Amino acid sequence: MARNTKGLTAYLILSFGLAWGGIAAVVASGGSVVNPLLQLPIAFAPAVAALVVRAWVTREGFADARQRLRLRAARRYYLYAWLGPVLVLAASVALAAAFGDLPDLAAVPEAVLGADVPWAVLAPLALLVPVVAMPVFWGEEFGWRGYLQQRVGRSPLTAALITGLIWAAWHAPLVFTDYARSDAPGLTLATWAAQIVAQAVILAWLFLRSGSIWVPSLAHAGNNLVIGTFSEPLLGGFAPWEVNLLQAAPLLVLCAWVVLTGRLSPEPQRRKETDKARIAPIG
Repeated sequence: MARNTKGLTAYLILSFGLAWGGIAAVVASGGSVVNPLLQLPIAFAPAVAALVVRAWVTREGFADARQRLRLRAARRYYLYAWLGPVLVLAASVALAAAFGDLPDLAAVPEAVLGADVPWAVLAPLALLVPVVAMPVFWGEEFGWRGYLQQRVGRSPLTAALITGLIWAAWHAPLVFTDYARSDAPGLTLATWAAQIVAQAVILAWLFLRSGSIWVPSLAHAGNNLVIGTFSEPLLGGFAPWEVNLLQAAPLLVLCAWVVLTGRLSPEPQRRKETDKARIAPIG
């Protein structure tokens, strides 16, 4: 218990300190947090924190980090992670249309790529980019799902919720930067937090059922690069906090399905492997 508390404390200090310090450095230097290159050190803060804690603070090692791809055993969860963000985006756009906001689909390629390319080119790119960018999003997932989620809460649900709330707090400073600035920062922060917590439950499901950190990394990539990128031109008629709600609605429905159908637990064989991995620390 003492080692677990020591590890969690060190992890939170490092992951928040490195990320928030990185954000402050970008803002102070006059840079833009939207710049992908400047985002990279921030995005990898959770992974760096988890690596340091596992290797040097608690010396527990990496047995339960779930780094194997498991492409065959987890193939359906990879499929969910790959196509799920597209379906969530479609549901958000449909919900917006129900409120009378019909997107100009012809203008989307120009807004996304800066070039008037056909959807026949844009759609495959939208599916390819999250796969290519998956290692970047490992930077967060190795920390949040691979470390934190497995060490908090008395059940998979409480662990996912606690992780989601901490994850939302970690993102909070971005609302006050050009990454997610809003005229209503309080509403934006609250609605974004709801969205992040719902996403945390879904990513917990993908992680636990697949047994691989790469599955939630793929889903996380899709969330940012499909839902995030395409929401601006498709949902541009709404305020940022309203966009958050439109995105959160289908996520909350999926989240409820995961919880109510008892899917928020490892597959039986994964439970056995997890128990074995936690028997002893290294060193």
